Amino acid sequence: MFEKVLIANRGEIAIRVARTCRELGIRTVAVYSELDANALHVRSCDEAYLIAGPSPEAGYLDSAAIVAIMVRSGAQAVHPGYGFLAENAEFARNVTEAGGVFIGPLPETIELMGSKISSRVAAAEAGVNGVPGQNVPLNDASEVIAFGEQVGWPVAIKASYGGGGRGLKVVYSASEASDQFASAQREAQAYFGRPEVYVERYLANPRHIEMQIIADNFGNALWLGERDCSSQRRHQKLIEETPAAALSDETRTKMGQASVALAQRCDYRGVGTVEFLYEDGEFYFLEMNTRLQVEHPVTELVTGLDLVRMQLEVAAGEELALTQSQITTRGHAIECRINAEDPTGGAFLPSPGTISTLAMAGGFGVRVDAGYGSGDAVSPNYDNLIAKLSVWGRDREDARRRMLRALDETTILGVATTIPAAKIILESTPFIEATHSTHFVESDLDLSSITPPAGVDGTIDNEGRVLTTIDSEIDGRRFRVRLWLEASIGASGAGAIAPKRRASGINPVGDNKVITAPMQGTIMSVEVNVGDSVQVDDVICVLEAMKMENPIRAKADGVIKELRVKVGDGLGPGDLVAVIE
Repeated sequence: MFEKVLIANRGEIAIRVARTCRELGIRTVAVYSELDANALHVRSCDEAYLIAGPSPEAGYLDSAAIVAIMVRSGAQAVHPGYGFLAENAEFARNVTEAGGVFIGPLPETIELMGSKISSRVAAAEAGVNGVPGQNVPLNDASEVIAFGEQVGWPVAIKASYGGGGRGLKVVYSASEASDQFASAQREAQAYFGRPEVYVERYLANPRHIEMQIIADNFGNALWLGERDCSSQRRHQKLIEETPAAALSDETRTKMGQASVALAQRCDYRGVGTVEFLYEDGEFYFLEMNTRLQVEHPVTELVTGLDLVRMQLEVAAGEELALTQSQITTRGHAIECRINAEDPTGGAFLPSPGTISTLAMAGGFGVRVDAGYGSGDAVSPNYDNLIAKLSVWGRDREDARRRMLRALDETTILGVATTIPAAKIILESTPFIEATHSTHFVESDLDLSSITPPAGVDGTIDNEGRVLTTIDSEIDGRRFRVRLWLEASIGASGAGAIAPKRRASGINPVGDNKVITAPMQGTIMSVEVNVGDSVQVDDVICVLEAMKMENPIRAKADGVIKELRVKVGDGLGPGDLVAVIE
């Protein structure tokens, strides 16, 4: 086994890997950008080294810098986590050429499966059918239109080297093709460093079911059960569970066998995930993730296996100690991703900021994988995952109720989170009856009851009032209330602290003809000019925040009187974008 491992990542996954390494007596090396100098993953490792620059491109995506730190620190191996360089074949090759071990598949396998196009071809060769689509990169939007007219609308444009919903755009008509093609390319380039995209049929009502696999260097490959990841927004997962409800054992076995066949076809090493879309009793190959998956904790909870430990053992040259017949599962597990997003009205807008309070749930059957603590800042430069909350139950209903209890126990202040949306999903009839699909969160759920978070103590509103928490007793019973008090009262009231910032989500002008930025981010494109006529919902510009593109739309009909942004501008919440006359 290794003596020292460099973890080429940040946040909760870096902490997750460090924990297993510590249990095995392996020393860990963290890398960090300037923005992450005091981050929790830095504090969780034995050593830490700076990689210059505040952005992912100048830090966590700097392959040469990370390999140099590996050599300098004396680490024998590199664990890439997920995201960033985890599925970068060149990085894996650079690690190996520098004398280290890449804890993951061979570079050739990453290249084959890293492209969604070549992976579709490999899957077909392994006897696994993919979603009908084209297996060549798109050159322009006209090819999207031709495909849509051939198979019917809508169609999906996808990043060839992407995943996690980034670089995926749904096109409902020919008139949308040009804008969505350009947006998909921008996201693919920003998040994965490659602009190639392709097109495939968009299934109307599928479930997203994926199979966990592991393979060693001796030709052994196993499937460790499936996960249902159908609760999504923006094609990104919110809730995952295992086993998948309302899935027959026959289909489950066929999926597992297909996943193993694909793993053997591409000479797979380590842990990986084969993703499928499931509809009307049929499953279609979607993609293969050649890394540890975000939602791996639910598989660990039902199998009792430590997937990170198995990764390390395979990378160190050990043979798998289990056979397929020895893989057993017990009970049901559910994971909720807690992201720094404001789900008010179903918008799921990124919500970067400083976490003033983070108190996670506990108790029997509860697991927390957090990348932040109280006082830590969630940067707009990175993914907005704060923590993963996972629970185990005797059956699905037991796990569902336990998750609702755990979500109620969790307190996160300072940023908006997806917790209110998770509760609505878990209590919805489609989820309870397992009739939900990948579209149901955005298409079927009523999220209108979700209101903007009140903010943290010390927040002041437009009228100068201070948000204050006061504890009191009435007839011997304790009550805690939060009030908006006049500044002179709030400053001296019980539990009050000095004002810090204005409440988020408040429009200082209160006029639909004044367009402001809803969050911190960078302008990626501007779609109008001064003097242009616009109608309600026309796109004014596109703001990128946390690697997601967010269109800023007109809220009234009129003519653009002022335009205060250009491509590349960095904006804060409430900054003026445009004025409509």
